[in-house]
Amino acid sequence: VTEGEPGESREPFELPRFWDALGQTFKVTSQEATKLSLAFSGPPLTSAEDCRKLSEDVQNAILAVATVYYWLPKGQGTTLRKMIRDATTEVVEGMIQLTETILSAPLESLSQEQLISTGGVWEACEQVSNLPRDNQAAVASALSTCLGVVKDALEEMEHALVEGQDPYSDIMEDEELGFRGNRDTYWSEADRKLLSSCMGLMKASKACLKKVLGVVKAYGKADSPEQIAQLDDLADIANEISPSVDELALSMYPPMNQLAVRLNAAKLASVLKKVLEITKTSHVCPPSEEGWVQFLTGAVDHNMNKIKNFTQGQL
Repeated sequence: VTEGEPGESREPFELPRFWDALGQTFKVTSQEATKLSLAFSGPPLTSAEDCRKLSEDVQNAILAVATVYYWLPKGQGTTLRKMIRDATTEVVEGMIQLTETILSAPLESLSQEQLISTGGVWEACEQVSNLPRDNQAAVASALSTCLGVVKDALEEMEHALVEGQDPYSDIMEDEELGFRGNRDTYWSEADRKLLSSCMGLMKASKACLKKVLGVVKAYGKADSPEQIAQLDDLADIANEISPSVDELALSMYPPMNQLAVRLNAAKLASVLKKVLEITKTSHVCPPSEEGWVQFLTGAVDHNMNKIKNFTQGQL
């Protein structure tokens, strides 16, 4: 499941039929997990014949889950496919863990580990009802996750700046080490000027994801191969925003290496401009939305130029 590629069926693919089948196979797998767990919840020992029947049923349930996943063609969208693959893998891995727990536990009573493993399979199987139903919903979900990570990174950095000169002030002082007299835990005046423009770039990242998420929800469609591919392109490049924001944020803490900050800022600016460019040329951006794309492109350039000016002496 984790490495295989879904096959293209000769029959025309029907998304509603796929979801019905996937929901059914997840439900059956959940029931088989319950049966398996109950059969080994205490004495007497399950007969060899019953064991064989149970293992066959479990195997068939898992094969059915994997088979239905493989029905999903690539053309339905790589973002959607990855989310369904992850959910399918979780079900398979949950069942493997439950089986291993049963095999390794003495048959006296239902162990805590067995209860947890059974609950894990149930939870993994219930996920199917929360999965996005098409690539537009999948991409909106992926963008929303990215936005959450960027918001957290921005809030953390804003908090560190508000704390004052020492971003490590929440760390307990060690009596043996005495007061922290190390200037490496402080930002210089030059650092703070640079920080302001870096924060501007981080804020532009948040605004960019928020706006792109808005247009994907409002105008995104998954009716044609071209629309589906455009959405995947957006999700792929937007996925690079949060790691780039994290790298920039980490380099902003003292002792600050201004050249490293400049390089990380340039990488983030490049990713943001690519996201805005892909958004502008896709179906999610009608002419009425082009204004904010232009504005945010300008904001990214403005902050990046200031960062370059502040760090010119480091080159």
